[in-house]
Amino acid sequence: MASDQDLVVATVREILAGHEPFVLTAERPWDEGLWADLADAGLTGVGLPEEAGGSGGELADAVAVVRTLAAGAGAVPVAEQLLVAGPAVLAADLDLPAPEEPLTVALDGAVTAEPSDDGDGPGRFVLTGTATDVPWAGVARHVAVLAAPPAGIEGAVLAVVDAAGLDASRAVNLAGEPRGSLVLDGVGVPGALLPPAAVDLVRARAALARAVQISAALEQVLAWTVQYAGERVQFGRPLGKFQAIQVELAQMAGEVTATAALVDAAVQALDRGADTVVLAAAAAKVRAGEAVETVAKLAHQVHGAIGFTQEHRLHHLTRRCWSWRDEAGTELTWARTLGAGLVAAAPDDVWPAFTRVL
Repeated sequence: MASDQDLVVATVREILAGHEPFVLTAERPWDEGLWADLADAGLTGVGLPEEAGGSGGELADAVAVVRTLAAGAGAVPVAEQLLVAGPAVLAADLDLPAPEEPLTVALDGAVTAEPSDDGDGPGRFVLTGTATDVPWAGVARHVAVLAAPPAGIEGAVLAVVDAAGLDASRAVNLAGEPRGSLVLDGVGVPGALLPPAAVDLVRARAALARAVQISAALEQVLAWTVQYAGERVQFGRPLGKFQAIQVELAQMAGEVTATAALVDAAVQALDRGADTVVLAAAAAKVRAGEAVETVAKLAHQVHGAIGFTQEHRLHHLTRRCWSWRDEAGTELTWARTLGAGLVAAAPDDVWPAFTRVL
């Protein structure tokens, strides 16, 4: 009997089948039709509690949706909504925007928050500054913004901004996904002060979301490459029969498997609410980023010239993986976080701490 998660994945795949990946442009920066179909099926609220307006389900269900869309090159902000912004807004006890309206997160830039004096009571802030590298800027209707708190206060303010009417600069990543800036000029919004640990968790969620996407995309790239090597005949036999190609496929499989293991461990740590979740997410993002270099390179090498054409499906995933690798913190950034967290333990506790994370 199929599990609820299997049914969710099957539904996402069925919807994806009606929306072929395409090259993103300024005129068509996302797949609005795909989003509409996902929203109609309740899939843009998976993992978010029903009492808050979501569709219910577990973290694993939300991860399954994100993985399936990543493997299918779905150009929609579901990872940001289900794994980062949505949970962060709810954890801060703020109202969740309607899941039918795209929600993203802004973690970078120079945005400051000051308590509002408009008489609307506590929980209102005025945001000033520019949020940069905002995923799906100009597409998402709502943005969960991390802003610097008033002077003398630690942590950050998480505020929910209605992006309608805000100017979004035109910037994209290597895959063409919008990554523009949003100018916030004295915008009054609901918000909540987050302590430093909660801020770290939001950033870790963003890194884990990208690691989940990379892992799923690399698994699909491996599957395509194995299939191609078995079908493409060269010098009278399939490419997969050549020892050199077999070695490359084995290297790819090793990278994909190692990445999946660390991503799964980080998702489980997040689901348990473990105190190692930030370090586990750091390890997953580092491993995923490193895997991109090997898997993408070898996939294109095995595919040869055809894999570099716009008409071939391979670039829809490899360009995304190269982009996601640098987003939500690079390997260097998260390696430093991981290293600092491990050495913070007493000398005799370093190895136990290491095994708890990995």
